[in-house]
Amino acid sequence: MTTTTPTARPVNAPVRGRRSPLASVGLHLTLIVASAIALFPVLWVLLTSLKPAKYATTTDFFKETTLENYTNLLNDTPFLSWFWNSLLVAVLTTLVGVFISATTGYAVSRFRFPGKRGLMWTLLVTQMFPVAVLIVPIYNIMGSLGLLNRAAGLVITYLTIAVPFCAWMMKGFFDTIPREIDESGYVDGLTPFGTFWRLILPLAKPGIAVTAFYSFITAWGEVAYASAFMVGDENLTLAGGLQKFVNQYGAQWGPMSAASVLIAVPAALVFLFAQRHLVTGMSAGAVKG
Repeated sequence: MTTTTPTARPVNAPVRGRRSPLASVGLHLTLIVASAIALFPVLWVLLTSLKPAKYATTTDFFKETTLENYTNLLNDTPFLSWFWNSLLVAVLTTLVGVFISATTGYAVSRFRFPGKRGLMWTLLVTQMFPVAVLIVPIYNIMGSLGLLNRAAGLVITYLTIAVPFCAWMMKGFFDTIPREIDESGYVDGLTPFGTFWRLILPLAKPGIAVTAFYSFITAWGEVAYASAFMVGDENLTLAGGLQKFVNQYGAQWGPMSAASVLIAVPAALVFLFAQRHLVTGMSAGAVKG
């Protein structure tokens, strides 16, 4: 019986999967430059919000630093009213959008019914029309229903944007969940909705997190519909309110940059929340699998 001894690897031979020092330096420099490019606009807006008006368009970021822009914004403008209106519309859009998207995605993923293919095509085709084409017919519909200048009208409008995309996405998540789980729920006496609510929905947390984030951002950052459908300072959302700082004679960069910073805070918090649940849900699914 003969035995073979493993061939020793040369000392200077490269290790598979290990980058050379030059490649590692290049990669880190690329990441640093990309991060700087991504953070530059955010830092510019933040530093501009801390400058007095006379330095708003200069690069003197740390000269006479002040919080005057924030105090004037909160005390001398209806910013808090705009903020509340936007938050109300965004939260309602998120809650209703997640429910409709999840139930639609589950129904299309699990059941066969007349018109299923047509429904899926409808959800897909609605994503192909730009806002410029849809804003006039939607405006007429909302006007005939008496929903102009109302939060409910904006919520319904934003649902037409968020639900089709999110329903397709949720269908993809539900397709990855074994149908045996549904069958076990039926054996235990659960109704189809009970099976969906108690067994399937907890396993779709990554999809729910992304759907909630997309629905919130759709309503929080949308400008065209909010500007066209809402009038009056007490009814404006942030999208319409920020336009008050720009006129034909110039722009109030200080209050506008301060408002931009405050507007970004809820979006960042929602992103962090969705990211945490997305990573947790994916890890749990991998372990269970």
